[in-house]
Amino acid sequence: MSDLAHLASDPACSRGREFLADEQLQRGPRTVFQRDRDRIIHSIAFRRLRHKTQVFVAPDGDHYRVRLTHSLEVAQIARTIARIFGLDEDLTEAQSLAHDIGHPPFGHAGEKALDEALFTCGGWDHNAQTLRTLMRLESPYIEHKGLNLTWETLEGLAKHNGPIADPDPALAALDKAYPLALEHWPSLEAQVAAISDDIAYDNHDIDDGLRAGFLDIEQLLGLDFVADRWRAIEKRFPDAPVELRQRELVRSQIGWMVNDVLEETRCRCEGVKDVAEVRAADRQLVGFSPEVAAQERALKHFMYENVYHHRDQLAAARTARQVIASLYEAYAEDPALMAKGWRDLPEPPAAAARHIADFLAGMTDRYAIDAYTWITGLVPEGLRNV
Repeated sequence: MSDLAHLASDPACSRGREFLADEQLQRGPRTVFQRDRDRIIHSIAFRRLRHKTQVFVAPDGDHYRVRLTHSLEVAQIARTIARIFGLDEDLTEAQSLAHDIGHPPFGHAGEKALDEALFTCGGWDHNAQTLRTLMRLESPYIEHKGLNLTWETLEGLAKHNGPIADPDPALAALDKAYPLALEHWPSLEAQVAAISDDIAYDNHDIDDGLRAGFLDIEQLLGLDFVADRWRAIEKRFPDAPVELRQRELVRSQIGWMVNDVLEETRCRCEGVKDVAEVRAADRQLVGFSPEVAAQERALKHFMYENVYHHRDQLAAARTARQVIASLYEAYAEDPALMAKGWRDLPEPPAAAARHIADFLAGMTDRYAIDAYTWITGLVPEGLRNV
């Protein structure tokens, strides 16, 4: 038995699904968490992630990451950690693959535009939209709405960033229909998926930033903990091309963070008896040590200054926000401009606003650009369709 296997979520003891019809159906010898993962992989919402922004808006380079490739990389890191601890790998993978499904086109720029558009309706949040997509909007089944995932998968996605004291209206409505114990911590599997998300984008965004020319290695070496690893790589591979040494640096950073999480999590979980105590804990049990947490925050700050808030990125973000804001206004004024099946706005006005936001959130970058161009006759400058 692995060292934290007694804290693993047991698919045989799942709290079940919102709609009971699926409990009578079995297609092959899969656990309920395997079925969750498979439903996510086969969903349209998951496929759309291949054309949604990760860091660079509507990237025209084949080698930059998008939401889909990021989610796959998160799942790889998370499964590794889950396997070492003896946790349920399928539940961990399901949450890793689905955690960004609620993101709109153009990443955080699109999210800010939707939040502003729905300000009077309680705002808009991509984590809540992930739940809304999986529980209501993605509906391939005859007997119920949504993918009807297990309680454990849904609660982990809802609490990707920890317990929620004041959910936004979208999440509050879902929690009322199918309570997810928002005030408690989620399973260790969900916590592993969340920390793996941080590890993946902290380091893979360095790779993309270097590739795009937003960063150079000398800037990165201003961070002492990065410089230490770089010097070790130079000593080991003195004659290797700098591009390969940079990729070795990214791998080294990931390994350093993963190893720290393994050691720190073992310490935090000492004396924790079962899954119930995981959820009742007074803090996150899967995490970085205080020293590495401080260094990870410094890395995030560096990335915001040099990549996420790079002048070219900010210019693209302003254009992206304008595209989403203009589309929202156009659809609110004339719902017939929306795709078939979306044109009947529900009542009251808050429901109509959420409906339009649902349509916009489901768009890919290129779909949003095409829709804007079709409606306005203008091609947004600074955004390039893939």
